[in-house]
Amino acid sequence: MVTASRVQLTVLRGRDDEWQAVRSLLDGVTGGGGAVLLHGEPGSGRTALVGHAHRYAEGCTVLAASGLAEEAELPYAGLQRLLDPVLHRAAALPDEQRRVLRRALAGESCPADRQLTLCMAVLGLLASAAGDRPILVSMDDVDRGDPQTAQVLAFVARRLRHLPVVVLLTADVTVTVDGIPAHRLRPLDESSSVAVLTGRLTERPAASVVTALAAIGGGNPQALVDLAEVLSPAQWRGEEALPAAPPADGALGRAYRARLDRLPPDTRRVLLLAALDEVGEPGTLIRAAGAAGTEVEALAPAEVAGLVRVEPRGVTFPQPLVRTMIAASAPLAERRAAHRLLAGVLVADGQRLRRAMHLAAATAGADPALATELEEAAAGGVGDWATASAALRWAADLSGQPTQTAARLLTAARYAWAGGQPDMARLLLDRLRAVSRDPVVRGRADLLRGELELRCGGASGASVTLLTAATAVAGTDRALALSGLVRAGEAVCFAGDQYRYAEVGRRALALRRPTDPPAMELMGCLVAGVAATLRGDHERAGPALRRAVVLGGRLTGSALTPTALNSAAAAGLVVAVDGAAHRLAERAVGLARERSELSVLSRALELRAVAEYWLGRHEAAAETSRDGLRVARTSGQVNCANVHLGMLAVLAAIRADRDTSLRHLREIGESPTPGSRPHAFAGWALAVLDLIDGRHAEAADRLASLARLGTGRGQVLVQVMATPYLVEAAAHLAHRPAATAALAAFDRWASSTASPLRRALSARCHALLAPRGGAEAERDFQTALRLHPTEAGTFERARTELLFGQELRRSRRPRDARTHLHQAREMFSLLGVACWAEQATTELRAAGESVGPPDLPAARLLTGQQLRIAELVVEGATNREIAARMFLSTRTVDHHLRNVFHRLGIRSRTELARAFTTERHAGLASDR
Repeated sequence: MVTASRVQLTVLRGRDDEWQAVRSLLDGVTGGGGAVLLHGEPGSGRTALVGHAHRYAEGCTVLAASGLAEEAELPYAGLQRLLDPVLHRAAALPDEQRRVLRRALAGESCPADRQLTLCMAVLGLLASAAGDRPILVSMDDVDRGDPQTAQVLAFVARRLRHLPVVVLLTADVTVTVDGIPAHRLRPLDESSSVAVLTGRLTERPAASVVTALAAIGGGNPQALVDLAEVLSPAQWRGEEALPAAPPADGALGRAYRARLDRLPPDTRRVLLLAALDEVGEPGTLIRAAGAAGTEVEALAPAEVAGLVRVEPRGVTFPQPLVRTMIAASAPLAERRAAHRLLAGVLVADGQRLRRAMHLAAATAGADPALATELEEAAAGGVGDWATASAALRWAADLSGQPTQTAARLLTAARYAWAGGQPDMARLLLDRLRAVSRDPVVRGRADLLRGELELRCGGASGASVTLLTAATAVAGTDRALALSGLVRAGEAVCFAGDQYRYAEVGRRALALRRPTDPPAMELMGCLVAGVAATLRGDHERAGPALRRAVVLGGRLTGSALTPTALNSAAAAGLVVAVDGAAHRLAERAVGLARERSELSVLSRALELRAVAEYWLGRHEAAAETSRDGLRVARTSGQVNCANVHLGMLAVLAAIRADRDTSLRHLREIGESPTPGSRPHAFAGWALAVLDLIDGRHAEAADRLASLARLGTGRGQVLVQVMATPYLVEAAAHLAHRPAATAALAAFDRWASSTASPLRRALSARCHALLAPRGGAEAERDFQTALRLHPTEAGTFERARTELLFGQELRRSRRPRDARTHLHQAREMFSLLGVACWAEQATTELRAAGESVGPPDLPAARLLTGQQLRIAELVVEGATNREIAARMFLSTRTVDHHLRNVFHRLGIRSRTELARAFTTERHAGLASDR
């Protein structure tokens, strides 16, 4: 018996609902008790919750015990251990109850016709003990002990409404008890899993390692603890491979072994076969079980125990971790024998890779023939890159020569990266470095390493890695070297070091040949076009970039890859052929999804989102960016994720959704390097919010700092996209040198394109910087409206109408202004951009137009007294009548009514009545 007092509680991760159920019982125990059953898989945290309850139970007497498998055949053994601290109170029980209780706890059993007497005796004993102070009764793993104890506790637990007693039971996931509320402990989510891991360390490990461990642990708290205890410092830093499963000799492994040991031998044998055959085809398991001298029906005890589900389509495991622990808990010899059995029954052509994988798992030492079989069976890897990568890792381990080992490790790394496993790819590249000193092999490896740096890590150093690697492989593989230069150019632009792109362009030019196939020509044209664009040579840039777009549309066969399509789409965006760029990016997205190439999918979605931005499809761009963010996070592409977050922040800011924009910026955090693309997107988003709030100088400073024109430093291409906002902010300032320089760069680019939208934006910018009220400003605005395409860019056209209307109104031409302001208000309303629609409405009122009230309900715009006065006006009451009914002076009513008119943007009692009538109709419609 323990008398509990409130102490500092250990944090329970991801168990808020379960703990709330227990705590509510304990908090209300003095008014009547109750019971709860917590059930879940081994290691799910049942015992931790029981311990938490013991520490929390302030002022309670705690009676605690656990079900023991060793005592499962001893009736009432668990009850004896549980009640021993309070048995001295049995003297207060009626004679018959006392005799039955003592005989049962002394090992003399209890006849069936005395079961009720025994149960009432236990209930009476607890009631007597609870007379001094409330009682918490806990039985952990109640299903593992003797069933008689479980029956008595269930009886008692259902009869505690008027007693200050709480019963807390825990059991396996399959156990339920009639009449007792049950809570199943589900796997922890990723954030809770990460918290469990980091909470056990003094220093935070590599983020990628924590994420990978959370996945390996399958949301099982004990699995996470066991993993944390066996990892080496190098593994925590991400420098060595992580274990594939929690340790077999850890607490969770021991729990599963104990659970498996209770099953018949044939059941364990077939269960192991099912765990190792991850595809789960029924025919395979049936044949393998037959080869083992048994049958699938032997799984029945495992199904009863909740370990598997046997269905017509195959055997499934309710929790992935169960499969992992069954395999990990089996002795090595048994695992190898099971793999050989499975390999022996996989004879169909479509089962070649699976057969080879099972043979590899059953093989010790080198086997060059099997290594070749694995390599050939996994060739291409499309569809299941993770399996193909694992096959090549086996092949590398089984190879007889270092050159073959290195080549297979490199292929395994490429497959791992394609499947969205950058950490595995890095580890394989590290292994390769120790195996091979061949400069060409290392160059190929560094090309992949540089791409990993570009997408997932230190992008600032990626360009150096890629340039060096491209030089190393140029003599043996020009196509591969050129692809490395494309990546190096992308890295240069991502980091904001565009001045270094000239070197990329020179190296790419040296690799090009007149007879290059389309895919190589496309890469060469892209690099040449971007290099020319960045140095301001648009006459050379345009033809090269358009050629890249044309070639992208003609790709076929093996040349048609998501990477090639991404290159063509990027060229299209630089040369402002938005429709073609969108089609190419869309094809890249579809092909990457079809091939499950997560490594290129996020980039394809980034390009598609930018194209949709230029096409005026802001909602589509936001959805694409959200999709890209999910893919980037799934595949560990931190840099790509930050680009998508930056784009989402910009799109939200443009819609004046401040909260969403700032939330995305907080998600980016401090990680992006100043000058990088995510950092520039963040600055652009903040500048738009500044502009909306009228902080024009701050907005202009932010946007001017995105790039330092003439130096090749900063995000030149992002600043070009944001130039219309820079000019709009600078139009309110006396000194505009940065905006003038940025507009000059924008003009040179826009005039070299065939894009009406770019030219319309250029004309609008010139109108904003022209002298106020002059003919030049009006002429430029008219030019902009004429150039705005009708099929796309509705938002930008609406912005031009609004800005033109503002210009006309401030030039004392309200009648002319109203035409453009009405157009702007209508387009913004159709687009659902409330902030800009309200701004157009405000301008219309300033131009003398009588327009309806804002969309906001009057209740949100008026004080309580103002609202009541407005309602009486709508009912037809005069000011004098209102004053009398509200016990106010007429002057006070007049004052309040003027404020009502001002807040609602109306001018008469008639408009007030119309506004309230419209609002009531809208409310009724929504109610229906």
